[in-house]
Amino acid sequence: MVAMPEKQRDIVLVGAGIMSATFAAMLKELRPDMRVEIFEALDSAAQESTDAWNNAGTGHAALCELNYTPQNADGSVGIARALAVNTQYDLSRQFWAFMVRKGAIGPPESFIHDVPHISFVWGDDNVAFLRKRFEAMSAHHCFRGMEYSEDRSVLERWMPLVMEGRSPSQRVAATRMATGTDVDYGELTRQLLAHVQKLPDVAISYSHRVTDLQRTADGGWQVSVRDVNSGAVRTVSTSAVFLGAGGGALSLLQRSGIKEGKGFGGFPVSGIFLRCDDEAIVDRHLGKVYGKASVGAPPMSVPHLDTRFIDGKRSLLFGPYAGFSTKFLKHGSYGDLFGSLKNDNLRSMLAVGRDNFDLTKYLVGEVLKSKESKYASLREYFPEADPKDWNFIVAGQRVQVIMPDEKRGGKLQFGTEIVSDSEGSLAAVLGASPGASVAVAVMLDVIKRLYGGSLDSWKGAMTEMLPSHGRSIADDAALCESVRADSANALHLATL
Repeated sequence: MVAMPEKQRDIVLVGAGIMSATFAAMLKELRPDMRVEIFEALDSAAQESTDAWNNAGTGHAALCELNYTPQNADGSVGIARALAVNTQYDLSRQFWAFMVRKGAIGPPESFIHDVPHISFVWGDDNVAFLRKRFEAMSAHHCFRGMEYSEDRSVLERWMPLVMEGRSPSQRVAATRMATGTDVDYGELTRQLLAHVQKLPDVAISYSHRVTDLQRTADGGWQVSVRDVNSGAVRTVSTSAVFLGAGGGALSLLQRSGIKEGKGFGGFPVSGIFLRCDDEAIVDRHLGKVYGKASVGAPPMSVPHLDTRFIDGKRSLLFGPYAGFSTKFLKHGSYGDLFGSLKNDNLRSMLAVGRDNFDLTKYLVGEVLKSKESKYASLREYFPEADPKDWNFIVAGQRVQVIMPDEKRGGKLQFGTEIVSDSEGSLAAVLGASPGASVAVAVMLDVIKRLYGGSLDSWKGAMTEMLPSHGRSIADDAALCESVRADSANALHLATL
């Protein structure tokens, strides 16, 4: 293998998914002269969890996902997590609207569509919970327009496939937000990267795998990269590194040796969906219908019957059915989990194994589930579903974060986690849902960690990209209404 000469960069981004694409586009708006290089081990962008068929494609805004609104011990329903996700997704919409208006991406119909978000439950206890959830959420201006109904005739209009053939004695209820969206993050990522690749001082190297990270004497990094096809190796010197490689980020974080990454581990969860492309069926359902997760199930396993728009075609997905694989990436190695075990994270990993028996039991049950059982789950949401109209597809790998915890030894963290060094030279994004939907909010956090000293000089550019920057739409109803109407106009989306 031949070592190529070093090239100086201001930042190296690892992975060509939605996180790196968003980060690169934002950085070049904030500092056009920044020298950026992106390395992707596969031969094109967005092939892992960002790919449309590898994720649920929801514009996660906490409108229908019941796991964001837990019921408290006193019976009340907390909406703090839902409000956080909702406002974070709004930042993504604002950024996409900005990029569409400047002609960097678009048209918006190529990656985003109006699809109502619906929460659906059955049984007295679940109906009572959903009503309390509706009362708590609809009282806040960020959830203005949410509808609630137990009227079967209303529910039949909202989701005919879900209601047809359902027992009339079953007590049911649903909430609906007409302003929900479906997003093709794979297409959005490809458009963002096509835009940044045309800009000065940006290079994207596909089929190039980052194999090592070494801190340099000046506080920067030397990044070792191998050409997957030729085997040639080169090193790149850079002031900063961003690890946005999905399940591949953990191993590189460990290689970096930063103390902030000590004790972190990962627990991989695979997913399988049922997919229907029959137009006679697909055209009768417009919505993302989310239910309640099984006891012990991870948040990514909340069952949902989803309308999807991918490559200009409308389809239905149902799932996910969780499974287990030791791979950290769909195109990864079965040795990924074992390779991630280090002296510093064994305590965390063992503690999580001890404290999450329900999750282990659930995953084993899912793996052993027969096709007939999986179709039975589908019929809970689509009573008249015919198996011959559906095909199983394998979704992307998710790696749930295992964090060190002084009291328990370690804890399983659901969601998206940022790990960075105190010097502000390296940041990694770990975890899963809501992931892609809140990529802009996550990148704002990364920008603060890596470029905190430049924030004052970037205020104008930030506000141009994100009109609500520095203000809270959760606290300002007028601002919320204004920025949402503005992004809806640019993205050709419905407004209330």
